[in-house]
Amino acid sequence: MINWHTIDTVLLDMDGTLLDLHYDNHFWLEYLPRRYADKHQRPIDEVKAELFSQIMSQKGHLNWYCLDYWSQRLEMDIIELKREIKHMIVIRPHVEEFLRQLRHSHHQVILVTNAHRDGLVLKLEQTGLEPWFDEIVASHDYQAPKEQQQFWQQLQQQHPFDPAKTLFIDDSISVLESAQQYGIKHLLTLLQPDSKKAAQTKSDFPSILHFDEIMPLTSKNKNNTPSSQHE
Repeated sequence: MINWHTIDTVLLDMDGTLLDLHYDNHFWLEYLPRRYADKHQRPIDEVKAELFSQIMSQKGHLNWYCLDYWSQRLEMDIIELKREIKHMIVIRPHVEEFLRQLRHSHHQVILVTNAHRDGLVLKLEQTGLEPWFDEIVASHDYQAPKEQQQFWQQLQQQHPFDPAKTLFIDDSISVLESAQQYGIKHLLTLLQPDSKKAAQTKSDFPSILHFDEIMPLTSKNKNNTPSSQHE
């Protein structure tokens, strides 16, 4: 699926790509509504519908991901609530081996996430993934989500990469479409971002279920790979 000899830069999403999206889905669709309903003594079904409508109104915009925005709008400490269930933050299968192999290759590896910095710090503390990346970029740094061209323009200015020699992996189709519009050639998505939901059977982009399908240095090709690939 991927000719690693043609790739210089690997851009990786976090939630739903490296981490199980179940944590975020559970937080926004179940845990936060329950805590909000308890605080205001309101029926949970009514609160779920109301919060879902508010959240969806910000889809595709930076506010969708902004914990400060939601803390102010809902008058609740969102990051503190997220910490309450941080035990649910889980790395997806084969991710650590994939990152280890990338680290021992020639590739530039950058985490590019729409996650708010506070949420990003929490997840990196919980998973210990930070050392695997050459750079970590949050869309809030650029005041534009990955769905917008402004994000990619600023990313390339600060961390130069050749779009023709870049692989970008993300679970969001709208984000992948934005990256494609910018000119990133190699795009890949995940069939099961949330482990508690059924895997998709097809996608508009090349897709994998787990990272063991695209290891840079597998036991099958390790002996045939040029030494520069794993020095």
